[in-house]
Amino acid sequence: MSSLTYKNVHHQFKINGYHLTREDLCRIAYSFIKEGADFEQSVGDFILDWFDDKPYVDMYTSGTTGEPKAIRIEKEAMVQSAIATGDFFGLEPGNRVLHCLPARFVAGKMMFIRAFVLGLDMDFVAPNSHPLEYNDEKYDFAAMVPLQAKSSISKLKNIKKLIIGGVKVHKSLEQELLKLPIEIYETYGMTETITHIAAKKIGQEAFTTLPNVTVSVNEDQCLEIVAKNIRDEKIVTNDIVKIISDKQFVWLGRFDNIINSGGIKILPEQVESKLSTLIPRRYFIGGEQDEILGEKVILYVEGDKMNIDSSIFDSLDKYEKPKEVVFIPKFKETATGKFMREESKKLAV
Repeated sequence: MSSLTYKNVHHQFKINGYHLTREDLCRIAYSFIKEGADFEQSVGDFILDWFDDKPYVDMYTSGTTGEPKAIRIEKEAMVQSAIATGDFFGLEPGNRVLHCLPARFVAGKMMFIRAFVLGLDMDFVAPNSHPLEYNDEKYDFAAMVPLQAKSSISKLKNIKKLIIGGVKVHKSLEQELLKLPIEIYETYGMTETITHIAAKKIGQEAFTTLPNVTVSVNEDQCLEIVAKNIRDEKIVTNDIVKIISDKQFVWLGRFDNIINSGGIKILPEQVESKLSTLIPRRYFIGGEQDEILGEKVILYVEGDKMNIDSSIFDSLDKYEKPKEVVFIPKFKETATGKFMREESKKLAV
């Protein structure tokens, strides 16, 4: 691929109904930076970064399990990621797409790059929690986080293909989405992989990787990713998975969240899944030190104290059942809306 490819804008690219060249985009970027709203200033910064002479873009990881860290992503790799997404989801020049994600993060940046590279007709709106509130347009493709999808349920029928990422899709939301007559996918990825490298249809168990991506596990059963067109080196994650093949896997939980209770290793995410329709608030499972068990299982619930019927734990194995319920007024979150377990524990009442 030519090193100039990322500087070219597909002749069918449109934003909010207007054909724009690279020069047009740079002019708009300056205007956004000088006079735009906060979310537009982020867009302006990114557009100027994308079309400058550097072959890379600097980004920050989400900070879900620690401090956000700066990483450098090659622009050519971002182009390849956009092409892989286009191939996987069947995107074609002229397709109408909705962009409602913040451009400060990789998912928002990649929606622009897909539009530039694939020639998409993109509507760009403020990245709030109700992106379709005043919008009755029809779209071929859109990307949202779960909160946006949940608040837009009544209008999602206007989107042919929707991808949801950033946070795992909750079972209760999944049940609502399964009733809709459109294609909906949950995606798997991270900043280091330049957004998603795998996706699965809502309701399915296993993720399938995008073109030119293969997967394996290490001795800790953590996912390893080889994405030749994106990164030269293997990407080692902290996600515990079950491998189906080198193109498919089932996500089980995070290695750094494992609770060792009485010698039994418990994946909080698996316990949370079993409780998913039984607790009417946000919650998570965590571990605390215990003299006898080493660690004991705790259920952390967001909000004021409430009565929780112990019968909801009947579906759990003996060692999975919480020894205590702790209430936290408000979970600590990353900038992308993922709650931070360890930091939230410190806020317990």
